[in-house]
Amino acid sequence: MERDSSFPAETADILSGDSDALAGVTVIICASCRDETGSDANPRAGEVLAQDTRQAAMADNVRVRTVECLGNCKRRLSAAILRDGCWSYVFGDLNIASGADLVTGAKLFAASTDGLIPWRGRPDSLKRGLVARIPPLDMLKD
Repeated sequence: MERDSSFPAETADILSGDSDALAGVTVIICASCRDETGSDANPRAGEVLAQDTRQAAMADNVRVRTVECLGNCKRRLSAAILRDGCWSYVFGDLNIASGADLVTGAKLFAASTDGLIPWRGRPDSLKRGLVARIPPLDMLKD
């Protein structure tokens, strides 16, 4: 799969812990997202959320990466949770302290047997903030 070089991903993998189940899950944070005021202050709110997520992921085998834009600007702070061969999720309306919620979502996703993040147990911010659920390419129909 080709990667669009105009949106370079910064690698900031968190690979501590023993669980191989989480190895296929990645949390992607939009580092260029602004806060609700639209401030251009540095660091941007998205980068602050990324740092919060990295901190929350310290004890777990969750990859956390940043990207320059997820194109979800109307929903402000945005992130995605991906799992190899499964549905991908995009969330918006997050805040700079949503890192623990994203890690909880990643753990639920890793434990899922059907390739979906279960509704039960999902943090409220990931229920309200769901923007899109994208199927894996091999699930698409003609």
